[in-house]
Amino acid sequence: MSDDQQRFVPDDFEVPTALEGAGFRMEPLGPQHNERDLAAWSGSIAHVRATPGFVGRNWPPLEGMSAEENLADLERHARDFAERRGFTYSVLEGAGAGDGEVIGCLYVYPAKEQPGRVHVSSWVREDRAHLDAPVYEAVGRWLAEVWPFAAERVDYAPR
Repeated sequence: MSDDQQRFVPDDFEVPTALEGAGFRMEPLGPQHNERDLAAWSGSIAHVRATPGFVGRNWPPLEGMSAEENLADLERHARDFAERRGFTYSVLEGAGAGDGEVIGCLYVYPAKEQPGRVHVSSWVREDRAHLDAPVYEAVGRWLAEVWPFAAERVDYAPR
């Protein structure tokens, strides 16, 4: 990072690695989620594209992705997380540790075209649509209580 770029989070901020909510939990997205992540979004493309924060975007791709392409995407997100450039979490069904079905994803990144702003987006797969609002509400509280972002800097499309 060059001296003229602002840091996304302070160096001394301990990035959270978990969030638990009613019927779901989150952990950093990584290659270990590849098969479950690919199944989650590829089975709900139209639903994800209709989710606030994804409307008008080109993700997920209508044509889908191969497992190898999805893995490369997950590895990129894991590098971003490790290098503190952005934070992507897998939303898993249930509570507690261990493997679980991937039911969605959360992205916390600097806004590309608005320096100083934070772009947050989340989706859940179509068959777990009832969890969209609970995820949104839990993440909103988490961002306000744990993360170092002023509320007026965060852009997270309401549900």
